Amino acid sequence: MKNILIVSGTRPEIIKLAPLYHALRASDWARVQWLHTGQHGDMADQIFECFDVTPDIRLERGGSSLIEFSMGCRQQLEAVMTSEDWALVIVQGDTESAFQGALAGFYNRVPVAHVEAGLRTYNLGRPFPEEGLRQMISRLSRFHFAPTQRSMAALQAEGIADEFIHLTGNTVIDAQQWTCAHRGVKRRAQGRGHLLVTVHRRENWGDDVAQICLAIADIARQQPDLQVLFPVHLNPVIQGPVHEILGDIPNVTLTAPLDYTGMQQALADAWMVLTDSGGLQEEAPTFGVPVLVLRDETERPEAVDAGCALLIGASRSAIVNEVTRLSSDKQAYLRMSQAGNPFGDGTASAQIVEVLATTLVTGFAPLAVAA
Repeated sequence: MKNILIVSGTRPEIIKLAPLYHALRASDWARVQWLHTGQHGDMADQIFECFDVTPDIRLERGGSSLIEFSMGCRQQLEAVMTSEDWALVIVQGDTESAFQGALAGFYNRVPVAHVEAGLRTYNLGRPFPEEGLRQMISRLSRFHFAPTQRSMAALQAEGIADEFIHLTGNTVIDAQQWTCAHRGVKRRAQGRGHLLVTVHRRENWGDDVAQICLAIADIARQQPDLQVLFPVHLNPVIQGPVHEILGDIPNVTLTAPLDYTGMQQALADAWMVLTDSGGLQEEAPTFGVPVLVLRDETERPEAVDAGCALLIGASRSAIVNEVTRLSSDKQAYLRMSQAGNPFGDGTASAQIVEVLATTLVTGFAPLAVAA
C-alpha cells in the first residue's frame, strides 16, 4: 500500500479533489489521507459534508494575515511529512495551501502531483497571487495533470518533459456528476430561469464591485420579470456595495454563500451566469448556461474559445449591453448554451488514478525533471 497525502485548504480545492479521493479509496493499492490546512474554515466544512469526506488531519490556522497563515501551515506540514513514509503529495490548483503542500513535499523529496496543472494568464498581477503560485507549483511537481490541451501546451512550452504531463480533463466535471447522482441535482426551474451572479476576486475589489452592482441594478429594473440570484461573499468589501446598491430591488435576491450542492442547483436552474469565479466558468457549461466573465483576463480561455463564455470585464455599460443583447438575440444565446463543456467528460479522476497506479508501482525518479 502506498501512503498518499492529499492537501487542501479552500472550498474549490475540496470540490476538485473529492472525486479523486473517492477514486483512490476505491483502489487496492493506495492508503490515502486527507489533510486540511484550515485556510477556509466553515465554508470548507460545508463542502466536506457535501462530498461525504472527513479529513484525517486538520492543521491549526495561526493569525489572520496570509503570511501568518503560511508560516504556521509550513511548520505544521513539515511535522506531518516527517511522521510517515509518504509516496506522494497531491495538491490542486493555485492556492497558498496548494503551494505550501507542494513545497513540503519538495523539501522532503516526496513526489508532488498537481491536479489542474498548466492554467496561465502570464500576468502575475491577475489573478494575484494565484498566477505566481501555480507557476511555482509547476516547478516543484512530478505529475502534471492538465485539464485541457491548452494547459498541456503551456506546460510543454515551460520545459516540462512530456512524460510528466497527463491530459485528463478537469475533476470539477467528475464532482458535478457525483453531485447529480448522489444529491439529486437537476433543473427544476420553469421557464427562463434566473440570472446567477457571484463576485469575489481581489482584482474586482473597490470601484469594480460597485460598477458590477450598478449594472445588475440596471438590468433588474429594465427586465422586472427576470429574477436575479446573488449569493454574496462574506467579505465586507463585497457585502457593503452589494447590499447598498441592490438591497431594495424587488427582483434581486441576496443570499448567504451557497454550499456546493446549492450552487449546483442554482446553476441547473440558471438562464445566465455573471461571475468573476474561475470554477463557475468550468461548471456552468455542464448545464448549458452561458457565462459572462467579469474579468479582463481568464486562465480558462477554453470556455471563451468554445463559445460558452464571454470575457466582458467589470464595466457597467459592457455588462448591461451584453445581457441585453443575449436577452433579445435568441440565436446568439442558443449558440452559447449549446456549445458544450470543453473541460472534460467526468473521467479525470479515473485517469489520474490509473497513471498514479502504474507509476507508483513501477517506480520513478522522485523529483520533477525539466526537459
